[in-house]
Order: sequence, then structure tokens, then C-alpha cells
Amino acid sequence: QVQLVETGGGLVQPGGSLRLSCAASGSLFSSSLAGWYRQAPGEQRKLVAIITSRGSPKYAESVKDRFTISRDKNTVSLQMNSLKPEDTAVYYCNAHGFDYEYWGQGTQVTVSS
Repeated sequence: QVQLVETGGGLVQPGGSLRLSCAASGSLFSSSLAGWYRQAPGEQRKLVAIITSRGSPKYAESVKDRFTISRDKNTVSLQMNSLKPEDTAVYYCNAHGFDYEYWGQGTQVTVSS
């Protein structure tokens, strides 16, 4: 089993930066595909970025060149730069494998002046 706890959300002005962190517990995490998803009001949850157990990242087109995902043994992080109002959403940490999937509780990111 994997438990995921996100921290780092908040209010930031357009053009600003935030760093989200997700602390993971459980033996499965190190071999999991880990990632960040987001859900804006009235919209479906969407992929933001994922990273393999070996550290290979992939990004949604909308955040490429602005966001950076990274991981170590017990954490997956998302560095968000040049934030835009359309980045406003609840951000969720995710870890999954062949036959399992776990989610964090979510953290709110609001980009507004």
C-alpha cells in the first residue's frame, strides 16, 4: 500500500512560482509510476506530469517548459514556474503500477492577482 500527502499549494500571482511536494510511504512507491494531476472547477482531472521509477519525465503540453517533476526515494515534487491563471486547480499526487493506484488528498493552487 502507498500513502501520499501533498504540501505546498497556495495563492500566487501570475508569473510566480510554487513548489508542490508529495511525501510517500509504503514499499511500492519506489517502483511506481508517480505523477501530478489537476482538476479545475467543472472540469475532469487531467494529467500534468509523470515520472517513471527511473526518473524519466513526461509533461502535458500546457505545462512543458514551465513545470519540472522530480522524485527521490520517498517524494515526488513539482516545481511550477511562470504560473498562469489557467493553472488554478486542485493538484493531486498519484502513484500507480500494474494492479494498483493511489491518490493524495489534493492541494489547492490559485494563480490570481
